[in-house]
Amino acid sequence: MALASHTPATWDNILSTTMHNYHETLTDNIFNQRPLLQYLMGAGRVKECDGGVSIVEPVLYAEGDSDSYAEWDQVTVTPKNTVSAAQYDWKQLYATIAISGLEEAQNSGKEQMINLLEAKIEQAEQTLRNRLNGMAFGTYASSTPANDFLGLPVLIDSEGTVGGINSSVETWWAAQEDTGAGVDAAGLEAKLRDLVHAASDAGPDGTDAIFTNAYGFGFYESTLTPQVRYTDQKKANLGFQNLLFKNIPVMWDFECSGGTEGTKATDSATFYGLNSKYIGLKIHKDRNFKQSGFTENLAGSVASTATAGIGAASATGLDARVSFITTYGNFVTRNRRRLWKLTGVTEA
Repeated sequence: MALASHTPATWDNILSTTMHNYHETLTDNIFNQRPLLQYLMGAGRVKECDGGVSIVEPVLYAEGDSDSYAEWDQVTVTPKNTVSAAQYDWKQLYATIAISGLEEAQNSGKEQMINLLEAKIEQAEQTLRNRLNGMAFGTYASSTPANDFLGLPVLIDSEGTVGGINSSVETWWAAQEDTGAGVDAAGLEAKLRDLVHAASDAGPDGTDAIFTNAYGFGFYESTLTPQVRYTDQKKANLGFQNLLFKNIPVMWDFECSGGTEGTKATDSATFYGLNSKYIGLKIHKDRNFKQSGFTENLAGSVASTATAGIGAASATGLDARVSFITTYGNFVTRNRRRLWKLTGVTEA
């Protein structure tokens, strides 16, 4: 990983070399260390987009024109509007790699610089992973929620406007939804079964993963006998605990919400049923965890000194430099009716 001897050892060129070698590992570590992000990545639902004012997802909402006919019958062509589009705003996510002047002096050799950068990149990786995962479940407490990527509580809902389509008007855009307060083992399984069926086409186009929190996972596990506690071995090999419901992997994540969506309650659960054909993450191809060069002498606040009789302004600064890792994108769906959620689940 060391640079050629003729290349000056600057933070920018070492960052560029380190990130070039690390970029694939960075994205793998972000998407493969949390069950929901790995599910989206593994299903091929992380897609790059060229750009545009918004992210556009085509939506099929009705059947086309079709009928049977006899020999020599005239075939009547009746045009139908069967395709629409959901439009999602671009959201922006960043992580910083900040290096103080003292750290720079302490790590002035090439190998020390590389080691420090690798540690800083790992820190940024963990931060991005936690942010994305929390936003996906709607439980990341951002200071500006409107700037966050859309999470499952918004995408999977029977009400509201998502992607510019109002499900109160366009009822085909509503997700399947139910509540499960005070249910016993049989009641939980019945509700899960009804939602799986409601979001299916009675064939292969149906739920292929279920996510909940630790409470919900434990509750579901308690409904099973030791003889039927089957798991998806591929998910288990990745380190994710899972059980099967109707041959669908059930996994838990500490960021998944509880009784009140957007909170990580420990005594209630939400179950989300996903279909990987219709939900995913879109990322701008030019901002797919892209790193910037390092800034010099970070500027701080500008304070007025007029009250001291000087009549001028003084600027503060930091003895440090910073690089940004930025991502533009959003979580999207193109078929809400194939998704479902069971909220407020508690044991009877």
